[in-house]
Amino acid sequence: MVQNFPEIRTVDVTRYITPLREGGSMPALVEADDDFLYVLKFRGAGQGAKALIAELIGGELARALGFKVPELVFANLDEGFGRSEPDEEIQDLLRASEGLNLALHYLSGAITFDPLAERVDPLLASQIVWFDALITNVDRTPRNTNMLLWKKELWLIDHGASLYFHHSWQNWEEQALKPFVKIQDHVLLPLATDLKRVDEEFKGLLTEQLIDSIVNLIPESWLLLDSPFESVDEHRSVYAQYLNKRIAHSVNFVKEAINAR
Repeated sequence: MVQNFPEIRTVDVTRYITPLREGGSMPALVEADDDFLYVLKFRGAGQGAKALIAELIGGELARALGFKVPELVFANLDEGFGRSEPDEEIQDLLRASEGLNLALHYLSGAITFDPLAERVDPLLASQIVWFDALITNVDRTPRNTNMLLWKKELWLIDHGASLYFHHSWQNWEEQALKPFVKIQDHVLLPLATDLKRVDEEFKGLLTEQLIDSIVNLIPESWLLLDSPFESVDEHRSVYAQYLNKRIAHSVNFVKEAINAR
């Protein structure tokens, strides 16, 4: 099987349109120099670069597994971009985020997925549950599904709260082997009846080469911020080792999900 490794475009943000005041990250709707609209995630907000790294890894892993995910782009904010912004809080955020950020293509007209109104196929539900257990995504609950319906298809968004092991780096090898207890709160868990089948299929798709190609997309400037490692290469290597170890021992989080059902 020939694998297509991901590539990320870089755009320059040309216009700040409006804040999307959701959670602590304060993303915004912006326009870029390619004339497309994007949801911009700021490096200077909330959990900073680590949230962008989780968004990047989670989004590209999801895409590699065949899920619908908005295109991710690196979004450059020029120095002084926010000087004319009248809102001081937003101005501070823009100044703190000068340089490279991450943005998702804006799905105009998309609506939030409603688990009471929409039925998801058990196989797709199982695939999403498996994926979220892999990346330890705490943000796919009935309260906040982080899924959109666009053109009658289900799209996954917002993976910045996943991979929470990297907020401390303590015992990351052990963290890679742990089940994901929070899977009990997953909005699609009741429908996830094909987890064992999905486990066999998805483990074959996520090769070490693919993992390396995704981890290598992380900008060096993000990895240099608050890094506990001696080099950028070592930092990237730990992300890859964590993911490969977790995939190799997926039985741990699959069993947890099945028991939680």
